[in-house]
Amino acid sequence: MEFLRWLVSSGGFMPHGYCYRWVPGLVWLHVISDSLIFLAYMTIPFTLIHIVRRRKDLPFNWIFVCFGIFIVACGLTHLMEVWNLWHATYWLAGLVKAVTAVASVVTAILLIQLVPEALQLPTLNDLQEATKKLTSQGQLLLASETKFRRILESAPDAIVIADAQGRIVLVNAETERLFGYDRKELIGQAVEILVPGQFREKHPQHREGYTAHPRPRLMGEGLELRGLRKDATQFPVEISLSPLESPEGILISAAIRDITTRKKSEAALVQTVAELKRSNDELEQFAYVASHDLQEPLRMVASFTQLLATRYKGQLDSDADAFIGFAVDGSNRMQVLIRDLLAYCRTGANAKAFHETSIESTLNEALGNLQAVIAESGAVVTHGALPAISTDNSQLVQVFQNLIANAIKYRRAEAPRVHVSATKNGGKEWTFSVRDNGLGIDPKYFERIFVIFQRLHGRKEFEGTGIGLAICKKIVERLGGRIWVESQPDKGSNFCFSLPERGAN
Repeated sequence: MEFLRWLVSSGGFMPHGYCYRWVPGLVWLHVISDSLIFLAYMTIPFTLIHIVRRRKDLPFNWIFVCFGIFIVACGLTHLMEVWNLWHATYWLAGLVKAVTAVASVVTAILLIQLVPEALQLPTLNDLQEATKKLTSQGQLLLASETKFRRILESAPDAIVIADAQGRIVLVNAETERLFGYDRKELIGQAVEILVPGQFREKHPQHREGYTAHPRPRLMGEGLELRGLRKDATQFPVEISLSPLESPEGILISAAIRDITTRKKSEAALVQTVAELKRSNDELEQFAYVASHDLQEPLRMVASFTQLLATRYKGQLDSDADAFIGFAVDGSNRMQVLIRDLLAYCRTGANAKAFHETSIESTLNEALGNLQAVIAESGAVVTHGALPAISTDNSQLVQVFQNLIANAIKYRRAEAPRVHVSATKNGGKEWTFSVRDNGLGIDPKYFERIFVIFQRLHGRKEFEGTGIGLAICKKIVERLGGRIWVESQPDKGSNFCFSLPERGAN
């Protein structure tokens, strides 16, 4: 208490007013000036404190507090100047000045240390440029979002986007049309609202499994998936899943396609194929039965016409002999045609299970069957390295036999030369080639020669009915391959057929 009394006592000093000789104008000039300075100084700290409280994000906001203390202290020194005009409390005034000095020195030191960091703050131009960039990025982001929504709305499939918890966050117009909901009814709902009851119980665990290992894929491959409309009707769907990264976490996009029409088409196709197969089977059976049953009466006709030709040749007029000759020739040709038709119908009837087969052994077996023809024509048949594949050996023998026999039959004046080779046609398929130096074929007949009973030469030129290549085509297609020809007239032919390395039985 004594210290306080001493601090506020005059101590025998005279007030400042005596220094101004109590001149009214001078005294009031100092009073008014120091008072205004004091009031202004008191206002500034409150303003700074208000700024700091409202803008806590400002960097170095503590320096505002230091300035506030310093300015309050400065204001008090001016207040003491007014007080000491009438009171001589110079010790108190000195103490206030000492506090002001400490505050100013501390503030100055802190400010000096702050200068390097303050200089690194962005300038107004920097902030304006940054604002422009942010505005431009915002516009691009908005344009991108608008484009995304337009694409989403124009998608032909129903698009449902859900978060990791399975809540729907976005749908498109096709979803509304397909499921019968308004999008406001779907947003925020669990995706199970679109899943039929029989699948709903297990769907959450499937969804969680996908969320744990997200990747683009078809949902439920091999399964019959169905969607549930608002009116409780169900329909078959195909669903593609894709993960999407977002600031809120992973989102799952489901593209849902109504495959009702496709299912109906598939069912109709299966029915059509079944009917076509039944029709083909019936037609093949009819051809077999008809050709088989025709043989006996035809054999009788052929026998009696030949008997007529033998017994009465030369006893009737020349026209009768010609007519009998025509009848004999026609009956013989009819027998050959029926025999070949039976052979075509029987192709594949005695098919065997596929097994590993050496194609070189198959070729040798076919050449053994053609030994007499090869020797008679002087043909030279060679082959390159041939693989082993899984196929029906007996039917492949017939293919090689027919192709090589044709190469020998349709030859030019020079001795026939036939070369058999095989190449791996990528993947697991082999292409076999039977190349000859024969007459060749005009490209416009490439399709025709594989049709049953289609011939390019007259009967007087070459024997046959045109059944061989049709049988080859039927066998090769049954073995899972295809057959074609590469040729030019007078430049030989190259008959090719492809077969899988592992045939489909």
